[in-house]
Amino acid sequence: MKKIALIALMIVTGAVATYSQTEQSLPTEIYVEGGKNHVQGIAFDKEAGNMYFSFTTCFIKTDIDGKILGSIDRIQGHLGAMTFNPSDRKVYASLECKDDVIGAGLSSFAKGRSMFYIAIIDVDKVNQIGMDSENNEAFKIVCVRDATRDYHMTGFADKEYEHFYDCSGIDGVTIAPKLGKKGGKDYLYVAYGIYGDNARNDNNHQVLLRYDIKKLNEYSGTVKFGDFYGEGPDKPESKYFVYTGNTTWGVQNLAYDKETGNILMAVYKGRKEIFPNYDMFVINVADKPLKGKLAGVLYDRTKHDVVGSRENPVRGFYFKYGSTGICPVGDGLFYFAEPGKSPSSGNQFSRTHLYRWTGDFEKPFERL
Repeated sequence: MKKIALIALMIVTGAVATYSQTEQSLPTEIYVEGGKNHVQGIAFDKEAGNMYFSFTTCFIKTDIDGKILGSIDRIQGHLGAMTFNPSDRKVYASLECKDDVIGAGLSSFAKGRSMFYIAIIDVDKVNQIGMDSENNEAFKIVCVRDATRDYHMTGFADKEYEHFYDCSGIDGVTIAPKLGKKGGKDYLYVAYGIYGDNARNDNNHQVLLRYDIKKLNEYSGTVKFGDFYGEGPDKPESKYFVYTGNTTWGVQNLAYDKETGNILMAVYKGRKEIFPNYDMFVINVADKPLKGKLAGVLYDRTKHDVVGSRENPVRGFYFKYGSTGICPVGDGLFYFAEPGKSPSSGNQFSRTHLYRWTGDFEKPFERL
């Protein structure tokens, strides 16, 4: 019995020591300034000790203390959420080229057309400040055709609706195993942006597309200003519908935490009074989606992979940050981008703070 107790104590002590070392090796705050547009997403590169930031039209690479090491400017469109893949050392970020309120002033070349992309950024090639995104091997794109098709659908249901599932584009991205699996091969998940139309009932699901990362790279190409690059997989490996209730603009940031198996979905909260309208929702990668029809979507009666239901919606909680950047860094720790505007320079900044996951949905994170 004493031997067992000693072993248990050693395991606990070791876990605490590891946790402390991880916590002590990371700064609790990283300050980075961008340009006139607010921070959209962040990613952490443990191997290189770097951070990556999206400021809508600019990609910034820094060291762990926030010193800028390189950047890609003049990005054509709206660069959003991002995630880092240590296996190929590339950042994957959502990129919208839209002719609507979101794209105003960002992708004026669209002129009535809109397309959605994954930007694939080879971070080791981002070695200068102020690099151009055009004809740059460090910055490639691949078309997300499924989202583009759903966005452009018009004239369906009982009314002259536009946009299947009220799709407004894409935003949140993360890398995780296939839903229903506790481990195995990693895939890229891409979340729809969704309009927050309170009069519609077909916008109460979050839509997640699952892509094979290697295949995405095979379709990728460099940017040519003024052109719509159309290469990309015709359809994803899977398309999931996650019943959360209404949001405003859908999933802004996705984050997969390997320790818990949780996928966090940060949103701008919805406005339908029948829902709790959380800031963040949580699903577990091990939970297997069920085949079923989509509640409230009368024009699509086929069976889809569904997580949650009208009777049992996905769990969520209230937390102020996450919609402008969330990044798991291991051992229950997360970086959250807290946006603001510098009074001296007038630039938008990210004051990125380190938090610990508590597991308590009443107070899910505590700042370190």
